[in-house]
Amino acid sequence: MKIEPKIMYQVKSILGEFGNKYLTSGGFLRRNNVINDLDKFDRELMTKLFKDPLIHKNYVEKIADTELFKLNQFIEMFEYKEFWEDSYTKYTNKIGLTANGKFIDESADVVLDFPFKDTVLKAGMTKEDLDKDASVDEPFLNETIAKPEIDELLEPKIFVNARRYDQNGERKAVKYSNQDNLIIKGNNLIALHSIAKKYAGKVKIIYLDPPYNTGSDSFQYNDHFDHATWLTFMKSRLEIAYNLLSEDGSIFIEIDSFEDSYLKVLMDEIFGRDNFRNKINWKRRGGSANPAKQLNNVVEYILWYSKDVNQMKYHPVYTKNNTNTQKYIKERFTNIDSQGRRFMKSPIQSPNYRPNLIYDYKGYKTPKKGYSVSKKVLEKWDKEGRLAFPDSKSKNINRKIFLDEYKGQPINSLWDDIFVINPMSKERLNVFSSGQKPEALIQRIISMVTDPGDIVLDFFIGSGTTASAALKMHRRFIGVEQMDYINTISVPRLQKVIAGEQGGISKDVNWQGGGSFVYAELMEKNQGYLKGLQKATTLDELDAVFQRMKVGADFDFRVDLDKYENDAERKTLPFEEQKQLLVKLLDKNQLYYNFNNIDDADVRDLISDKDYQFNQSFYGKRD
Repeated sequence: MKIEPKIMYQVKSILGEFGNKYLTSGGFLRRNNVINDLDKFDRELMTKLFKDPLIHKNYVEKIADTELFKLNQFIEMFEYKEFWEDSYTKYTNKIGLTANGKFIDESADVVLDFPFKDTVLKAGMTKEDLDKDASVDEPFLNETIAKPEIDELLEPKIFVNARRYDQNGERKAVKYSNQDNLIIKGNNLIALHSIAKKYAGKVKIIYLDPPYNTGSDSFQYNDHFDHATWLTFMKSRLEIAYNLLSEDGSIFIEIDSFEDSYLKVLMDEIFGRDNFRNKINWKRRGGSANPAKQLNNVVEYILWYSKDVNQMKYHPVYTKNNTNTQKYIKERFTNIDSQGRRFMKSPIQSPNYRPNLIYDYKGYKTPKKGYSVSKKVLEKWDKEGRLAFPDSKSKNINRKIFLDEYKGQPINSLWDDIFVINPMSKERLNVFSSGQKPEALIQRIISMVTDPGDIVLDFFIGSGTTASAALKMHRRFIGVEQMDYINTISVPRLQKVIAGEQGGISKDVNWQGGGSFVYAELMEKNQGYLKGLQKATTLDELDAVFQRMKVGADFDFRVDLDKYENDAERKTLPFEEQKQLLVKLLDKNQLYYNFNNIDDADVRDLISDKDYQFNQSFYGKRD
């Protein structure tokens, strides 16, 4: 279908009446916004379009005295480009029942069509990945692809630039041990599938601090997904995370009130409602602000699920630092013994009438139901000075609980004793000032469900807090990060931890330094061209990237490049629209090189001998 510029001009004129809802300030179409509202039969939009004479003439048909708006043909105007082959579907924003490329409202012959949402494969995390036409929609998310392509996308990828960091500094890594800590730079979904075979069922704990989808994230993360897109983004990652988790393992996901209830439903589906443990309320700051028409939110939530509640590992954690515990200590530990030790009295009465627990001890009053311990244990406590005898034989004996041995109170689901990092703290990283989590928070979570040597996974590693805490607690870790700051913030931070830095929990765990980790990157293929397109600021720069793409890129199988290059209408489009068209030409299944292609001549020449050896060490020989 050839789009008449006059029609599009008229449509834009009407859309402009809605402010910036359908057009950007530069006059570019927010195509997805238009299509979504048309699909929903938005009354105000449809009314204005229906009344326009030119649109009425071309898209309204009268049947049996009833006027019908040919909506599908109208929407096609926003979606179809002549150079895009009609292979699977040209309807990039529709999923449903189709027959011969037409939806059921266009054909009587119906088959069930299962397109695969592209969220599974891209859903990049950078704000630069956002589709300029779609405002908040992730690019590529509304395309449909064949399942074999999904399978190829999720095959293990080649690692490059592998290097090892320890107390001797940095050096090239050629071997990988199962005892190594690992940091991967690249798309986290693809990275997880790359380690899936090696680490399936071996990860003891997963901690995640994903984009909250609020639109106010202070980092470079894309945290303004469309709601359904965000859930699909999380679902594809949590499903592979489930496979990585050990049967006695746990997963903790931090989130705020914007998506927590929806995430809970998603987690129930993947991990099972019976494996839900707690919704932890972390009181991260005080609340003196007074937002309009709502209460000041001072908490974030941490959803905790086990892999299998019957096998899960759990260690009770106690605290002395929160306000309630301090009040409890002040009120209860009021006694001092002859050695100067402060203690509280604890009853040792039995909750039942077991005959072996009803006995006389030194002539003091025997509790009505007996003692809670045997006479042998009571004698041991007496010998150790752990019994508080009353001033009268008619009163009960109590046990001494010494303050210097008191673990504290068991933590509950309200954590109000760990606050965000103080601005003057050594732990604070300025780039992550509003989102960096304190190591003490991660320490508590790791302590609850792991032992030294267990594997900790965080595939939204950010500034590296999870890895730093894990290293100091003598756990192994795997971290994934797509953002470039992994090499300017995350890795340097871990180097400082190895050197013995004293921020965070270092003093609490007596950290003196040590340890090591391996860093590696997923080998970019189309991802490199994608970055080039995103960085381009002029048509000349855009064309230069395109010329490189023609030499080495993998294009979407539906694209006819000759038609694209000769399309006159395409050449008149504004810069941003031309950029997005080029982005769409790339095959998103080929963002990185597959490991199974490592011995292909055109791939092997791109890899150093040491990186080749590292891949063989990590994966073994290719299939």
